[in-house]
Amino acid sequence: MGKDLVYAVVGCGAIGGFYGAKLANSGKAVNFLLHSDYDYVKLHGLTVESVDGDIILEHPAVYNDATTMPSADVVLVCLKTTANHQLPELLRPILKPDSTVIMIQNGLGMERDLQPIFPGVGIIGAMAFICSNKVGKGHIRHLDYGALTMGIHCNVDAARMDAITHDFRASSVAITIAPDLNTARWRKLVWNIPYNGLSVVLNSETDRLMAVEETRSLIRSLMIEVIEAAKACGAEISTSFADEMMEATQKMKPYRPSMMLDFLNHRKMEISRMYLSPVAEAKKHGFEMKRTMTVAQMLAFIEANY
Repeated sequence: MGKDLVYAVVGCGAIGGFYGAKLANSGKAVNFLLHSDYDYVKLHGLTVESVDGDIILEHPAVYNDATTMPSADVVLVCLKTTANHQLPELLRPILKPDSTVIMIQNGLGMERDLQPIFPGVGIIGAMAFICSNKVGKGHIRHLDYGALTMGIHCNVDAARMDAITHDFRASSVAITIAPDLNTARWRKLVWNIPYNGLSVVLNSETDRLMAVEETRSLIRSLMIEVIEAAKACGAEISTSFADEMMEATQKMKPYRPSMMLDFLNHRKMEISRMYLSPVAEAKKHGFEMKRTMTVAQMLAFIEANY
């Protein structure tokens, strides 16, 4: 597979902590950029409590300043999109001319916005289908699933993609390569738009949302709207995908989506990337996401009244 890749993780929360720990546990070189948890993790290590088997990194390579980090071949961006304005400052010291950035984030349009800032760098979009929460300093709890779907946005050759895929699979992470990143992003939104938003608006975990006929109907109507918007934007998603997502969620352990956790902790929610960006993109292609916009407006009200 050629030389071993060096990884960096920017955003060591429920997602970055999980995938970074999986890679490090399999023997890959992984450098973690932390802020509030830096002192704790440097002293006590990083713990992933997982249904697949716990991982304890006693002495992970941690940094609290990007300018002191070694350069990386692959950078996992696992920040909430509300912090993406920091990416130029955070990524510039870590990147090499041939580095690859994998944006494991929710929403739409992040890769397109990053490309002109780092025009020669490889960019991959990634969608995590996972139930994982940060439950304490340096402590991630992985409840279910964990697969990644990745799609190339720009400047990534087959050899680099193969090497990255090999490393993740060697760390027991299931990887699917999406031939079309636009379709993959919209497929993730089919789940994210109803469950993230309604978990906040109705203050309910996924199991409670699925337990009532009226909310199940609302969830499905939102999913169908997202699918129709996706089709208008050139994505290929069948209507039956809504039923697949609802069936998978019905089997899922009770889960608080990331937006619900942000709401409960009075943090800024990812309304812009997860709702307003898809609404705007669909409108460009002549489709109005009226239900989705209504959820976005309710979320904005809730956030304004923390």
